[in-house]
Amino acid sequence: MKRITGCYKKLKIRSIKITVLTLFVSIFFLPSFVPFQKTGNNIFTVILNNEEVGVVSTPEEAEEYVLEARRKVASGSEELVLVESDLKLEGREVLWGRIDEPEQVVERMVQVLTSDIKETLHRSYVVKINEYMVNLSSQGDVLSLLQAALDKYDSENNYQVDLKLDPTRELPVLTTNIMTLEEVVEENRETVNMEAGIHAEITELFEQIEPAGEKDFEDYDLGLISMEYGDTIEVVEAYLKEEELTDLDTAILEVTQEEEKSDVYEVVSGDTLSEIAIKTNIPMDKLVEMNESLKDENSMIRVGEELVITVPEPKLAVVRQEEMYYEEDYEEEVIYIDNDEWYTTETKTLQEPSAGHRKVIALVTFENDKEINTEILKEEITYQAVPKIVERGTKIPPTYIKPISGGRMSSGFGRRNRPTKGASSYHKGIDWAIPTGTAVFASCGGTVAKAGWGSGYGYVVYINHPDGRQTRYGHLSKVLVSPGQTVSQGQKIALSGNTGVSTGPHLHFEILINGTQVNPLKYLN
Repeated sequence: MKRITGCYKKLKIRSIKITVLTLFVSIFFLPSFVPFQKTGNNIFTVILNNEEVGVVSTPEEAEEYVLEARRKVASGSEELVLVESDLKLEGREVLWGRIDEPEQVVERMVQVLTSDIKETLHRSYVVKINEYMVNLSSQGDVLSLLQAALDKYDSENNYQVDLKLDPTRELPVLTTNIMTLEEVVEENRETVNMEAGIHAEITELFEQIEPAGEKDFEDYDLGLISMEYGDTIEVVEAYLKEEELTDLDTAILEVTQEEEKSDVYEVVSGDTLSEIAIKTNIPMDKLVEMNESLKDENSMIRVGEELVITVPEPKLAVVRQEEMYYEEDYEEEVIYIDNDEWYTTETKTLQEPSAGHRKVIALVTFENDKEINTEILKEEITYQAVPKIVERGTKIPPTYIKPISGGRMSSGFGRRNRPTKGASSYHKGIDWAIPTGTAVFASCGGTVAKAGWGSGYGYVVYINHPDGRQTRYGHLSKVLVSPGQTVSQGQKIALSGNTGVSTGPHLHFEILINGTQVNPLKYLN
């Protein structure tokens, strides 16, 4: 009996040892369990966006796993994905406990993040043309938009646009590069440039032997020879929401359609309002409405005057050059002969002009449909034009000032009702009502031609001026100058009155050109 009891005790001790050994191996050699340590929380339940995704041994592992999960979500698309990742940990202290495999935790995190994606930002391109901006979904759309502006004027599709980095910018900004199809083909070739070797030497040798002569008409390549954009274009890459993008057809319409923009037209010799309306394709009533200086279609215009006009222009301007052949009648520029003895108001035509005829090769520059410059490359005169020759004065003509201070204009120039018996029904000057004895001044410097009684004028003064004009001052009460006397502009020559055929105290004033009275108001400064 004792023997049996001893054997039982030995078996029990051995069983305990095996149990302890098994526990020891589990604790220190199995990765799914953590050792018990009296240091606080040693196992953590991971909660991502309010969903439990696994158990880990340290907070650092959880943060590493969520970063890996985010990388996996983002790697599935070229777009920029925005997703919330609210990570929470619930720690506890255990003697031993099971933790999840890293791959399982990461995969469950990917599932949670994928279901919680808030929005996707698309890789896009922002095109800036001056102050206008449009967002497109791809670089191909950008090129299609810019190409559409060129194709409007390139009917043979000889020019192609590409994008390149702007070397003047620190940040990666793209700009445009327009090339001909031949340049595109040449750029894509991976052959050696013969011009850098023997071919260049042979070419130079022939040029030295036979230098290029003047081109004949048939030697010119007529048609489109260059294209460029007339506005600053910048293209930058960005990540944008779907609703912020513009579809290609809408963008092309916005950029290429013409809209009215204000411009200025300078009046040239020979212009009339009706001709300007035709030139600018603006209805006459609208042209008058846009310019305060114009009262109606009969308004006077002067050479050099600037008129506000509207011109149709797209958002993206295209500047192109074309070699053109044409035949035309032409006129030589006017030849002026200066005469220092004449005033600038005096001219005399010494030779009348006649038009000539010529054949022309010209380099014409256009901005959109507007011709902005013409350079004649070659011309052949069929028959020579004869220039107009004009003799003109160089002296600045004298000026005219109002001959009194103050006063109320009581009668203007031109037809009127007779103010009194003996007065004219066509008034040849202007009248200012002023008190008798008001000082009267010379409107312009000159020589007194008459000073005294003048019948209907009453007391009157006539003054001849250097430009051939004459001024008259009538109905005076007192004359202060004599015939032959030289007077200066603004010099006191008389006192106003009510003499002669007069209805009350006033000054009657006339300006005569070539012996004929004109409206003085047109000549007073």
